[in-house]
Amino acid sequence: MLQRYLLIWLSLLCLLAFQWESLGFAFDPFVASAVVLNGMFAVSMLAIGWLLPRDELRQVFARWPVVLGGTAIQYISMPLLAYLVGRGFGLTGSALVGITLVGCVPGAMASNVLTLVARGNVSYSLSLTTSATLLSPLCVPLAMWLALGTTVDFPALQVSWQLLWMLVLPVTAGHLLATRWDPQQRIGRLVGTPLANLVILWIIAVVVALNRDRLHQLDSTLLVALLAINVGGYLAGYGGGRLMRLPDPMRRALTLEIGMQNAGLGAVLSRSLFPDDPAVAIAPAMYTFGCMLTGTVLARFWAMASARDEEPESQAALSTPVLGAGEAE
Repeated sequence: MLQRYLLIWLSLLCLLAFQWESLGFAFDPFVASAVVLNGMFAVSMLAIGWLLPRDELRQVFARWPVVLGGTAIQYISMPLLAYLVGRGFGLTGSALVGITLVGCVPGAMASNVLTLVARGNVSYSLSLTTSATLLSPLCVPLAMWLALGTTVDFPALQVSWQLLWMLVLPVTAGHLLATRWDPQQRIGRLVGTPLANLVILWIIAVVVALNRDRLHQLDSTLLVALLAINVGGYLAGYGGGRLMRLPDPMRRALTLEIGMQNAGLGAVLSRSLFPDDPAVAIAPAMYTFGCMLTGTVLARFWAMASARDEEPESQAALSTPVLGAGEAE
């Protein structure tokens, strides 16, 4: 129920966070938990690492050309798209920094689930997410520096360190736990997915709570710019897959991986890097809604298209006469 209706739960929880002050409660759990967002995100990454298949790292290295090719497309196209769209739409200040963060972070684990729905290559999707995650301490600060270095002063080494301890180390530790001890793997399957999803839902709700006043005056230009980045990411993924001559299931995986950025990570990073400007986190939070909505629609479209393609084949198979021994001769 949590995984299937994630967008609905996200909308309801964010609505609750947005209206919490008007409900008259003295204690605000959303604002109070803002100080522990980094630790919460690290816990969610530990759970996700726990869920990775045992041979996932071997799969990454076994088909490294297509994995690195897809990862390169992501870390080149998405920061470039974010930069061009942000400048093209005339965004400045917090909006420009936030939209750049959206383009620079790695892909989201939600793309793996939607790849399954879309009848894409889930194993390739997992390999892409793993590769982008492991390379994020190097690629994300470099992309941010190239996009923002001349306009915003940000600590690149701090970005690398935070990605290392919040993202790479927890995922690696969770994966090692799952591969070394069978009981831990079973526990991870039971609690890993709900825990990871709940943490991401809560992070986005906290961002909404911290920006209640600003969301009343949210500029529609920012929303259109985020949609442009999202659609541009899908096009870059599908076009890149065609250039690499990937089969259709792998192209679907690459398309969803690139278009669905880890906006939850972007929101957490914005809180750490720009603590005096909570509005930076608005763009990553809004992107979470958008990419989950468009990703779900795209995955459902591909699923229905595959079902239509399979139906004539099954009917043809049923209508083909079965020859007896005498007829076959």
